Formats: sequence, structure tokens, C-alpha cells
Amino acid sequence: MLDTLDAAAVRRWCAGGLAALRDHQGEIDDLNVYPVPDGDTGTNLVLTLTSAQQALTMDRDTLPEGGPTAHGHALRLMARGALLGARGNSGVILSQILRGLADALAAAPVVRGRQLAAALRDAATAAYAAVARPVEGTLLSVVAAAARAAEAADTDDLRAVVRAAATEAARALARTPEQLPALARAGVVDAGGRGLCLLLDALVEVVTGESPDRPAPAPRRVRQPAVAVRETGSDEYAYEVQFLLDAEPEAVERMRQILAGLGDSLVVVGDRADGPGTWNVHVHVNDVGAAVEAGVVAGRPYQISVTRFADQAAAAPPTPAGDGRAAVVVATGAGIAELFTGEGATVVPGNPSTGELLDAIRATAAARVVVLPNDPNTQAVASAAAREAHALGVKVSVVPTRSPVQALAALAVRDPKRRFSDDVIAMAEAAGACRYAEVCWAGREALTVAGPCRPGDVLALVEGEVHLIGADLAGTCVAVVDRMLGGGGELVTLLTGVDAPEGLADAVREHVARRWPFVEVQAFPGGQPHYPLLVGVE
Repeated sequence: MLDTLDAAAVRRWCAGGLAALRDHQGEIDDLNVYPVPDGDTGTNLVLTLTSAQQALTMDRDTLPEGGPTAHGHALRLMARGALLGARGNSGVILSQILRGLADALAAAPVVRGRQLAAALRDAATAAYAAVARPVEGTLLSVVAAAARAAEAADTDDLRAVVRAAATEAARALARTPEQLPALARAGVVDAGGRGLCLLLDALVEVVTGESPDRPAPAPRRVRQPAVAVRETGSDEYAYEVQFLLDAEPEAVERMRQILAGLGDSLVVVGDRADGPGTWNVHVHVNDVGAAVEAGVVAGRPYQISVTRFADQAAAAPPTPAGDGRAAVVVATGAGIAELFTGEGATVVPGNPSTGELLDAIRATAAARVVVLPNDPNTQAVASAAAREAHALGVKVSVVPTRSPVQALAALAVRDPKRRFSDDVIAMAEAAGACRYAEVCWAGREALTVAGPCRPGDVLALVEGEVHLIGADLAGTCVAVVDRMLGGGGELVTLLTGVDAPEGLADAVREHVARRWPFVEVQAFPGGQPHYPLLVGVE
């Protein structure tokens, strides 16, 4: 049991929290307010805290002279690592919670109950500040409740404070469906809040030596952990190899064992563990060919990147080039990426971390950069990367696109002759004038605003809300286009997904030509997962 929170305890907390998130990763991913099969909050939290853990491990003995205390230094490393690795809204908010803790405790000689309670209050404030429009019934409500309970304990007893915070956080999590109707309709609690409760329970275990016995708030799907980290990198290995991999879980496990013998800093992240899926593979090695060959044996590797650390260390960061401008776009799908590349944009694969977006911004060597996130869950990451870029002297503006069709509309009106600020406004207006829809198959039973749905039903989401539930894919696609054009429109853009049947775009185009003869239709193979059709109406 601990009376104060020291640097060693911070490190144990990070490791224990990461282990808990990995164990519950599938469960948290399943806490998705919509029945579309792309819930990834658990994965995002795991990746965010993995980055925090790596920052702690790689910087163990670098306490600066005259700087913060040892525990403050550890917390700042943890917060910085989480920020650069943050993915999705939940990851960004978690990084801000850790930053609030670090800023409040960095100079404190010791961390007892009252110091931690005050730090939790600052952490909650930082979390709310990270969100443009805070919504109750989310991770924010849970961290705020934890902070209030910690302060209400009004004691220097560290154990009493962490227990009070974790207990009240669990109660706040249980209340989230009462605060957010979307959660109540889906019959789940907030996914990000569930992750924070696991982290607070991990802190209780570090401080008290006791593991809180709290049942999972939702049925848990039995899965193996989707992430494995052997250790962080050492100087023995000269190359970083990363690739995406389509493969079966059994083949991935065999590949994992081979890569573990080839190098270190091994991270394998999968989108599912009960069938064929897509995996993100990262490893440090000396034999690049053997690492890639292991991926070939396991399945289909693609988007392979190799970095030689010696080159990375020697290269100076690019200097912003005068008044040069650039666009960075987040895109999932080979066809969509090709469209954006053709528009002169730098493309970052979907669900990037803050660090990955920041690297892409710097790689443009432009003084002014516009970022198009193309996903509500990536907007917070884009904003965090923009703040980091400003500190490097790069002016970055985020146009809050929520779909690739909006980004295409925004890029179409770019004009380098305009002032940068005016150009950003024009792009934002074009994106806002483009209504968007997504058609997909329901992944589970749920109650939506359009009524109940079952697995396998076809869902049409307009501006993020389920508007239509059907049994036939082509019929539902036609119906949602009709519904959107009923509100006006001159141009329809169709992006077909990797699972779209042949002729889907042609069927929609022919229907529009018959019923809406004065509307132009553009169709492109997008190659995006989950959504066989994305629709934009301008």
C-alpha cells in the first residue's frame, strides 16, 4: 500500500492500465452507439496508452536537472506519449486528462490524497477544454464525477481518495445512458467512460494492492487480446517496419512469434479476433526482408513502410517553405486515397494518431496546411495535431469534414490566389454545403431513431443518423439518394466500397437519370471498408 504516488507507481499504473484496456478491448469496442461494425474506442484507447507506455519505457533515466519531480517527469512523459499516440476522440480526451494530472502534480514535492484530488479536478477541466461541444453522458461526465468524489473525500489519505474516485466513476458510467439518449437506445454505457473506469481501477490496485471487483457493465464478447507488445525498441535494431495485413488470427499468431524472434518493439493490432480481419503490424528489426516475408506467409501485407533509424535521426525537420500551402487528408480506401492524391493532397491512412498526422503536416514542408479529417472521430486528433504544429511554426487549419465526399467538395474550391484564411473559409463552406450519407450492414441488434434493426439489415445513415432500414442493398441506396435529393441538389457523388456488388453505382446512376434528369452523377471506386456506398449531394 502506498501513502504517496511516486514515479515507480506512475509506471506501474500505466502498465496496469494498459493491461486492463487490452483485456477489455473487445468489450469496449462493442460499446458502440450505432449498430455499424466500426466501433473502435477500445482499440483507440489501447493504442493511445501503448504510446504512453513506450514513452515511459524509452525515457526511464532522463530526469532533467532542475526540472520537475521524478513523479512529475514520469507523468509528463506519459501524457506526452499519449498525446502523440492519441487516436479518436477518446484517445485525445484521455491524453488531456493525463496532461492535466501531469501539470498539476509536476511541482508537488509529494502526492497525497488532497494533491491527487486537486489534480483530478484540473484533469477534468483539461478534458472538457479539449472538446469543442462537451456532451454529458460521455467520458467527460465520468472524469468529472471522479474528480468531485476525490475532492469530497477531503483527506490526505491517498488510498481513500483513489477508492472514492474510482467508485464514483463507476456510478457515473452506469448513469451515462440516462444522460445520452443514443446510449439508452443502443442499451450500452459510454465506451470511453468504461475505459477510464478501468484506468482508475488500475490506479486503485497500484495504491492499495487490492483489485476492485466490478462486473462489466455490458455482455463481454470473448476475445483474445488484439494487441501484443514484446518490449520497446533498443539500439540493436536498425529498421522500423510497418504494414497492414489481411489474415486469419491463427496465421497472425504464427507471424507474431516469428517477428518476436527477429526484433523488438512488436505491436500487432487487429480489428477482430474471431475471423479474417485487418491487422496493423509494427516491429523493429535488422532483417527487413524476413519481416515482410513473415507477413506474406501470414496473409496479404500492404502499405508497407520501412524507416532506417540512422536516416531518421540525421534528418532535420523540414523547414516551412515561405507561403507554401498544402492539404493533408485522412482517407480509408485505395480509390479514395487516389482521388485525394490526384487533388494534390497528402493522404494519411484512416484512424491516425496525433503523431502520425503531425508527421504528415511537417512532411509537406508547407507554412500553411489545411487538414481534412473526414470522420467525426478523427476531428479531435486533427485539432491536437494542429496545436502541436503551431508550436513548430506551421499554421494549420482543420476543416471539420465528416465524410470523404465533403473533403472532395472542399478541395474542389481551393484557390491558391486567395488569402489562406479566406481559402479555408471557402473550403469549409463547400464542405458544409455537401450533405453526406453512408450505407452499410448492421453488425448487431439495436434500436435506432428509424426503428429497431437486426444483424444483416441494410442501414442508411444521413449526416450520421440512421434514416432508413432495409433488406435490399441497392433498393436502400436508391431510397436514400431520393430522400437526399428531395431537399434539393445538383450534383451527386458516389463512392463504392470494397464490399459493394458489381453494378451498384450504375444502378443508382440509372435511377437518378430517370427520376432526377437534371442532376449530375459522379461515381468512383472508393475501396472503403464497412460502407459499400458513400453518397454526397451538393
